[in-house]
Amino acid sequence: MDKRHFLRIAGAAPAALALGSLAPFARLAQAQAYPARPIRLVAPFAAGSTSDTSARFIAQHLTTALGQAVAVDNQPGADGRLGMMVARNAPPDGYTLVLGSWTNLAVNPVLIKDLPYDPVKEFKPVAGIGRSMLGICVSGQSEIKSLKDLIDAAKKKPKGLNFGNFGTGYRLATEWFSQLAGIQFTHVPYRTTSQMNTDLAGRQIDVAMDGVTSLTPLLKSGQLRMLAVTGDQRHTEFPDVPTVKETFPEFSIYGWSALMVRSEVPDDITEKLADEVEKILASADGRDFARKVGSQLLSRKTGEMRKYQTEQMAILKRVADAAGMKPE
Repeated sequence: MDKRHFLRIAGAAPAALALGSLAPFARLAQAQAYPARPIRLVAPFAAGSTSDTSARFIAQHLTTALGQAVAVDNQPGADGRLGMMVARNAPPDGYTLVLGSWTNLAVNPVLIKDLPYDPVKEFKPVAGIGRSMLGICVSGQSEIKSLKDLIDAAKKKPKGLNFGNFGTGYRLATEWFSQLAGIQFTHVPYRTTSQMNTDLAGRQIDVAMDGVTSLTPLLKSGQLRMLAVTGDQRHTEFPDVPTVKETFPEFSIYGWSALMVRSEVPDDITEKLADEVEKILASADGRDFARKVGSQLLSRKTGEMRKYQTEQMAILKRVADAAGMKPE
């Protein structure tokens, strides 16, 4: 190496080191500048669903916390796959978030062949939002008054009762319950929870399962009757309604949600969002929201939420195998 070439390299080294030492400050500045424009929050399910309710609560409070509008963009369809693909195809800059649910983050990988997105490799959690129990319901005018009545009716007419299901997660929960009870239903799939519940109230179908949040208005108006809930304990808003667990001790299943971003979104931005979500969930408004919707706040930040997600996938895989459900 000649002397001039050596001097050029030696002179460049301090500058390179200086630039390298500034990298953390550049990332900090990026996070501090974020957000500089409105943010889109994709809700992969229809307006009025439990996922949509949670998305709107988070969007409203993030708007205040971040000083930029956070707008909910409902993208329902294909058991949440459409919304996840919309978020997957957006630039990984932190300006597109997605309110993932147990359906598209844990159930679909178990039950859907050739899933067009990878919920672990292509997305990372910002924070967990909450988990809420499901309810098994009939029309308020139905002759079926209890879970025992439902089981007895189903045993008298195998596959004679129509069971509405919105999404593969609810179908999985229904199959698990059916297996434990030794009964079979004819499954009726729905694209939207609102249409399913309308048909249930009008006795177009016999029974259905949905998030208690979505069911509550129709329950309180008497249009629907809840036979049981799927949690470990009874629902605080409906203390007279038993759990399925009281009849079948091994049965417990929840719907849950988490705020997600593309995996490539810078960690500093992810952490900024996670900090704000944690504050929202810890606030009086957050606790009140959880109480109203019957949700238990997860309050899990990025790493903890990833662990929870993978644990749930493993549990649901065991449930699917036990129910004889294969990827389709």
